[in-house]
Amino acid sequence: MKNILVPTDFSPAAHNAFEVALRLAQRTGGAVTLLHVEEHNDTPRFSSSGGRLGGVSLEDVFMLKLMQKIKHQMHELMAEAQQIAPEIPVTDLLRTSSLVNSVLEVVAERQIDLVVMGATEHSSWQHFFAGSNTEKLVRTAPCPVLTVKHPEMQFNVQHIVFPSDFSAEADRAVPDLQRIQAVFPEATLHLLQVVSDIDHYAAALDRIQAFAERHHLEHCEPEVIDAADVSVGIPLFAQQAHADLVVMPTHAHTGLAHYLHPNKAENVAMHAAPPVLTFRV
Repeated sequence: MKNILVPTDFSPAAHNAFEVALRLAQRTGGAVTLLHVEEHNDTPRFSSSGGRLGGVSLEDVFMLKLMQKIKHQMHELMAEAQQIAPEIPVTDLLRTSSLVNSVLEVVAERQIDLVVMGATEHSSWQHFFAGSNTEKLVRTAPCPVLTVKHPEMQFNVQHIVFPSDFSAEADRAVPDLQRIQAVFPEATLHLLQVVSDIDHYAAALDRIQAFAERHHLEHCEPEVIDAADVSVGIPLFAQQAHADLVVMPTHAHTGLAHYLHPNKAENVAMHAAPPVLTFRV
């Protein structure tokens, strides 16, 4: 998680993501790229009378002023980064395209390890943090996506929740999970299974303990919660455990669809209060 991308529309939600990205970069010795995306309209631009204004339309003038304002806001964020984390390199990018396409292009061009997105809990994202955009990035981004909903100035992670069914196929998520533990070695890892019937509690505990032993996981606690659906049980447990981070792998394979399907991850990312990290396995 050294090469971190933060899409920003300069909203409070985007600022929360920026602060978390800086703290992560401090832990990993990484760098942060700020990306602002301005939707671009390729249709011809004319004055209200139907003709161009001396070769320069009012929209051209507006766009020039807008670009100047955006550049100023970017520089303000970079100056703030110098105050918070002066050792972290921060660069800025401006693209005129759709948000999702721009993020995916920058991820490929700059070999991004992590995208950190700002969001609003229990409501639709504003401007380009629309739910559909975040859902598309969770589904399509080749790198992990971290969704941040609240101010996390220090991002001092003490409790990590990892939900799974802990089947043999879930073993594929372990290397990524161990990399996250390496970033936060002091944190307790809560290995969580959501069951729809309390009678399955004992069997779930056995699976969790076997999983932890199989992979020699340290600083971990087995956890089971009774809920009708994982997208309900995970946020509920995260609240009860005062979780600082939820780690949610996504996968469309049938054996893990109950836990790892992107739709489940999107629901958790939207409804869990703490930051949610989704990654593809």
